[in-house]
Amino acid sequence: MSSVNAQRLVHDIVATADLFLRESTRLFRPHGLTAPQFNVLNLLAGRTDGQGYSQRELADTLVVDRSNVTGLLDRMEAAGWVRRVDDPSDRRVYRVQLTATGKKLWQKVAPGYADVVAQVTARLGEKDMGETLRLLEVLREDATRWVAPKG
Repeated sequence: MSSVNAQRLVHDIVATADLFLRESTRLFRPHGLTAPQFNVLNLLAGRTDGQGYSQRELADTLVVDRSNVTGLLDRMEAAGWVRRVDDPSDRRVYRVQLTATGKKLWQKVAPGYADVVAQVTARLGEKDMGETLRLLEVLREDATRWVAPKG
């Protein structure tokens, strides 16, 4: 890929993410939520085994620094949306779980978010989405390897 195409690709990814973030922010703000907080609620709501996630698992899944997750969870715990519980298999680890209040909030906001996602991806078939996901995973892995050592 030429340098011009590579730069355009990165620009288009960032511009698309920015548009999506702005729409998500508009959707979440009336509920006192931020996009990162919704992402945590969404992950926890999808966890059906009741175990929740460790802070490390959340950071890795969200592709953010663990120190950022700590502050994010502090605010969410203060709001009553999540709780931290001791991990029975490792006393050094906390598991983050969705509270009933957090689940109610997620149930309120998730349908609107799903509508936005459906509208944004309406012209893509399953095959297109699968291929796009695969390519974005490659880019994210490479970006993570390149950026992580630099801080």
